[in-house]
Amino acid sequence: MNRLKTVDITLDLPWEACNNYPVQTGPVWGCGQLAEVRLQEGESLENALRRFKRKVQQEDIIKEVKRHSFYLKPGEKKRVKEALARKRSRKKARKEQD
Repeated sequence: MNRLKTVDITLDLPWEACNNYPVQTGPVWGCGQLAEVRLQEGESLENALRRFKRKVQQEDIIKEVKRHSFYLKPGEKKRVKEALARKRSRKKARKEQD
């Protein structure tokens, strides 16, 4: 039987005070599971760390943390969303010209 040595690499982000309220600066907003990588037998820690970084990037955990790190009023959120839409449309128009 193949025995796997497991090393859990997870994001453990600290609690910070935000406007005198404790706020956890991590991906806990409705996210049931954090990124997790198990070290396979004979695999180096560097390779496991590389897989972990790739998994975090694919799951957009960093983007989610940044999005929740500060509060946007609904009007500001709408303006940001519209600005991103304009940016995408300009990029699409530029690609169509080439």
